[in-house]
Amino acid sequence: MDPATIAIILMIIGLILLIIEALTPGFFAVIPGAILVIIGVLGYFVDGYFDNPVLMVSTVIIVAFFVSIGTVKLYQILAKPTPPETTVTESMVGRTGIVTVKTDPNSIKGKVKVGSDVWSATSEVVIEKGTEVFVYAGEGVHIKVRPKE
Repeated sequence: MDPATIAIILMIIGLILLIIEALTPGFFAVIPGAILVIIGVLGYFVDGYFDNPVLMVSTVIIVAFFVSIGTVKLYQILAKPTPPETTVTESMVGRTGIVTVKTDPNSIKGKVKVGSDVWSATSEVVIEKGTEVFVYAGEGVHIKVRPKE
């Protein structure tokens, strides 16, 4: 097979891999795709490129190195890491909710729905189910509530 045909085949396979990566990010086809495209371009335009194994291996190593770094940097830009989203009881202070299970003093068996979350709750007085409450403190994994005035 003549070198120009081999080069074109390598470029086509490389482009297919790059398209797969674009459609399925994280598939990690960008590195072999880029290597195949660059080897194909060099093989097409540089006479005797495919006859020189040292040049081919050097190209693969250099391209793989730089494309790997570029890929990592690109993914860091596109998908910036974010801290895990957690809700702590202290973040509930100042919000209102509805009692779903009666709250009692000195007991965290009561339940209060604040937003879309249901929290274990305690109160200074008995608060019946269905009462709107105000969260005035958070402690550990439960909240402290008062009837809303």
